[in-house]
Amino acid sequence: MSNIIKIDSNDTLSEIAIHNGVVYLAGQVPNDDSLDIKGQSREVFANIDAALAKAGTDKSKILSAQVFITDLANFADFNEEWNNWVKGTTPPARATIEAKLVNPNWLVEIMVIAAV
Repeated sequence: MSNIIKIDSNDTLSEIAIHNGVVYLAGQVPNDDSLDIKGQSREVFANIDAALAKAGTDKSKILSAQVFITDLANFADFNEEWNNWVKGTTPPARATIEAKLVNPNWLVEIMVIAAV
């Protein structure tokens, strides 16, 4: 049986889980929910970068991303920020879903799976 490593855990979830060389991140959300979609997206990307660094990897090794966005009217602005963030890497497989989020002021939440 291989090791399972969990980082930044509480009673509800682990922010990071690592198993067999694969990193699973919990949904990453913005820190400042008063920002527009571009600002919130940049914060989420920074949170993803920080979590991946804790796991010993980086965005160039993201295998897949699930993007939850509250209003598809923000899709183009989100994609502009996404494209800036993934520039210089081969983008991962990705799905984008319109959804209600736990905090009604959050405009975006992203889960990623990455290789170590």
